[in-house]
Amino acid sequence: MKKREVHVVGGGLAGCEAALHLAGAGVRVTLHEMRPVKETPAHQSDLLGELVCTNSFKSEDPSNAHGQLKREMRALGSVLLRSADGARVPAGAALAVDRHLFAQAMTRAVEEDPRVRIERGECGEIPEGPAIVATGPLTSDALSRSIQEEVGDEGLAFYDAIAPIVDHDSLDHDVVFAQGRYDQDADYLNCPLTEEEYNAFIAALREADVHEGHDWDAVPYFEGCLPIEVMAERGEETLRFGPMKPVGLTDPRTGRRPYAVVQLRREDRAGQMWNLVGFQTRLKLGEQAQVFRMIPGLEEAEFFRWGAIHRNSYLNFPGRLTPHGGLPHRPEVIFAGQLTGVEGYTESAASGILAGVNLARILEGREPVLPPPTTMLGGLYRYLQECDPKHFQPMNSNWGLVDPLKEKVRNKRGKRELLADRAEKEFLQWMEEMGLSSPISEAEPPISAPPALSGD
Repeated sequence: MKKREVHVVGGGLAGCEAALHLAGAGVRVTLHEMRPVKETPAHQSDLLGELVCTNSFKSEDPSNAHGQLKREMRALGSVLLRSADGARVPAGAALAVDRHLFAQAMTRAVEEDPRVRIERGECGEIPEGPAIVATGPLTSDALSRSIQEEVGDEGLAFYDAIAPIVDHDSLDHDVVFAQGRYDQDADYLNCPLTEEEYNAFIAALREADVHEGHDWDAVPYFEGCLPIEVMAERGEETLRFGPMKPVGLTDPRTGRRPYAVVQLRREDRAGQMWNLVGFQTRLKLGEQAQVFRMIPGLEEAEFFRWGAIHRNSYLNFPGRLTPHGGLPHRPEVIFAGQLTGVEGYTESAASGILAGVNLARILEGREPVLPPPTTMLGGLYRYLQECDPKHFQPMNSNWGLVDPLKEKVRNKRGKRELLADRAEKEFLQWMEEMGLSSPISEAEPPISAPPALSGD
């Protein structure tokens, strides 16, 4: 393999993972990070891998989707997890860190690798030649314009308007019915509300607390994409003549049109995940759980993803990128992190590792690879590839992404343990088949911040 220097743009979680995986494969890397030459409104330091929101990486329990993703990341030698192990703080079953010690450990890991050169300053355009772009939700204006030129109109979004997603098996199917408007199809699921139920729902929606977010997180509201709580404030009937309109539908229990209806749209081919159509919101998570479970048929619903509206930059992955996240006309330019439409720290970092794996393969003249959809990382990438480009929204890890089990298992915990066991087995088997081994020895200790800096 002819070793060439590659560029990784962005010193966040995904960029650090990508750079160090490439370095472990023997590739020389220039890692571009614009801080502190050009600051962002969210970061507080010039450290690599700085966490700008929560200090938690969520559960380590492998029966939890986030825990299983961590097992797959550890198998691939994740620097995030080794850094987190050295900066851990007590948080029960979750992996939480001292954010400053964590960022110091990430920075130390990158700075000490002789194959990685850190270049400070804004990278205003996609580099020529092999590159990974992992600049996250606060991508600079100049680089955003360069990306826009490559992917075309409507290829890059600048904010998220995300509706909740629920687990199909957790719905009350005695209430929820499948039907399209005027019986044109049966592609939607419908939750019917009586007048009394609708009025109670509107009242609860108006009283619920809204997440204010950060100043840098503020986004404009567009008339075609208003939060449901904003619509509810405009009048009692606004939602009933908007996303909750019941026209063309008949409740099979009554033989009549419902007073209002919440429609669910399929998110995946297997029909495990269903989106609450038009229910983008800034309600706090606890408030969403309380208010949305007032909807008939959703009383016991499990939410795979909560609604949100926040500032973000992300690509229309299924419409503009190859299955491994590359540009169709430049497959050696790969996108990673939140730019690809993944949500969450570990999801972003995992996509950085996979981008590093695939760019190393491309440099060797081999084809990019993806894990099987029975694994968490493979299921996440299948979603990115196969989602309808017209309705594409960012996604976090959840068990609805992976192939369902062939057998029916009613016990929720037991089902997830079986999914996790299968995912681990097939992920390790995939790694062996692809000739992948962790670039970091299992015996190596966690990465800690330098002692001299630990009191900073």
